[in-house]
Amino acid sequence: MDVNSEYIDVPDALKRIGGSMDLYKRLLNQFTGGDHIDPLEEALSVGALDEASRLIHTLKGVAANLSLIKLSSVSKELEDKLKNGLDHGDAFKELKHTYDETSQQIEKIS
Repeated sequence: MDVNSEYIDVPDALKRIGGSMDLYKRLLNQFTGGDHIDPLEEALSVGALDEASRLIHTLKGVAANLSLIKLSSVSKELEDKLKNGLDHGDAFKELKHTYDETSQQIEKIS
């Protein structure tokens, strides 16, 4: 398993869940099976910033709990921009890129 630690901190994740790699794989599969980006993109495109804020907050929390460290960090940046009414276009592009990269790293585990 050659996972980029910039994206996923597997040892930290295993500490959080009691060391079970099988459980971690199941959680990662549930995460990748969800639709996290499309609803967020839709909310942003129609200006539903409260909904977008809720969605990004949830994504940030799930990513942190799974030790998807870069995704959690980038999610926080987007959340902060939304909260402060700042331009979020570049932050959303970075989020999509990081989500794709993180998904590729998850494939190496599951």
